[in-house]
Amino acid sequence: MPAIFTPEMKETHTILVPDMLPVHFQLLISILKPYGYHCELLRTASRAVVDEGLKNVHNDTCYPALLVIGQFMEALKSGRYDPDRTALLITQTGGGCRASNYIHLLRKALEQQFPQVPVISLNFSGLEQDPRSGWQMTAGIFLKFLYAVLYGDLLMLVSNQCRPYELNPGETDALLEKWQKRLEGAFDSREYLHTKRLYKEILDDFAAIPRTARNKIRVGIVGEIYVKYSPLANNHLEDYLLSEGCEPVIPSLLEFVMYCACSSMVDGKLYHFFDKGVAKMGIGYKAIYAMQKAQIKAVKQHGVFDPPHDFEHLRDRADKYISQGVSMGEGWLITAEMAALAESGTENIICTQPFGCLPNHIVAKGMMRVIKNAYPNANITAIDYDPGATRVNQENRVKLMLANARKPEEA
Repeated sequence: MPAIFTPEMKETHTILVPDMLPVHFQLLISILKPYGYHCELLRTASRAVVDEGLKNVHNDTCYPALLVIGQFMEALKSGRYDPDRTALLITQTGGGCRASNYIHLLRKALEQQFPQVPVISLNFSGLEQDPRSGWQMTAGIFLKFLYAVLYGDLLMLVSNQCRPYELNPGETDALLEKWQKRLEGAFDSREYLHTKRLYKEILDDFAAIPRTARNKIRVGIVGEIYVKYSPLANNHLEDYLLSEGCEPVIPSLLEFVMYCACSSMVDGKLYHFFDKGVAKMGIGYKAIYAMQKAQIKAVKQHGVFDPPHDFEHLRDRADKYISQGVSMGEGWLITAEMAALAESGTENIICTQPFGCLPNHIVAKGMMRVIKNAYPNANITAIDYDPGATRVNQENRVKLMLANARKPEEA
């Protein structure tokens, strides 16, 4: 039997969390602290992480699983943590992608070496429910998580539109850190609910950063969710694009949250069923979409930064090229994001994918030609990430794409 995270462990255990989105995840773990959970983000990015992954996960398993499990095992073997007082937290989508099996692969890796280490599943699909568990996803935590995603998306949006143009290097990152700390405090009270005021303050602060004209090559990053966002997985792709004089354009995490929510509704419509799960997801989707609309409105009214894509518009883009019933992995969302980026002027797009990720080969690489036919100026390249792919090779592919890229004023 795998170890269980008991209520008593809240007092004694450190919970390790793999770092996929540095801005968002720091907010998420700060939310958990007042509830008695002591969490720590794993930021290790050495070759030892990959080596541990290869030791504990078959290399046919997708790259994100290998990295996440490798990062956990490297941490437990490093001596930085006491295995008797450590727990691991991992997300599960509950979908048909192999991502929902990561937790079982992780437990198998722990079984022989660290059987005393419990694994916590963070999911919103009702998986891993155990009355003995000391981990509970309450309505209060869920609501704060949702707001953390909204704030994290806004910070990611404005910082990516400031960092390439700042006159004083490092000013954007310093302001980003300041706002992360400010929001951590906001979640300790009910201040986080005052989105209208906080959105304006964030937008005003970042707009005040001295910048040059926004005229660099914009490069959209889409693909499998972990590889798209995680610097460990994509070999610091954002940093490389910045070093090449580009502006990274990254879709919001909320888009993936809404994609997961509406998938149940779409399945119910396609397969002619309606149950409590579909009803709950429908209500939840409408509420989240209203929150996204409010954020988009705030960005548009401010007038300095480009807003995120409206999710209903993404669904409309998807319907032109692919069925919304294609929902394995990131499914139709990748196709829709590529179309929306090209339509809005970000015609240079990198599609990041774990080598051998079947959904990505269909909805990303397989749909590139369709998007290029619809948007002749679209400059799209797919880059595979796995333990055998070298960073030099990946960066050379990016350079090749950039050689064909055009600046916004040339479009």
